[in-house]
Amino acid sequence: METKVRKVGNSLGLTLPKNVVEELHLKDGDTLSIETKDGNLNLKPVNVEFEEWAEAYRQANIDYKEVLNELAK
Repeated sequence: METKVRKVGNSLGLTLPKNVVEELHLKDGDTLSIETKDGNLNLKPVNVEFEEWAEAYRQANIDYKEVLNELAK
């Protein structure tokens, strides 16, 4: 599967084929995470609600570390 890189303003963009959009359940306005590794470009959908929950969980672990350690005993 191939797609072309196109100029969009001062940036470059690409169009995702319909089958990729359907497979990943993407919709207009969704956020994608972009990573590069060994010359490859990796895109993956970001679940914003999960990311917000995960950040709250991380912060609770920091704020209540001692209490959680006591409860775990």
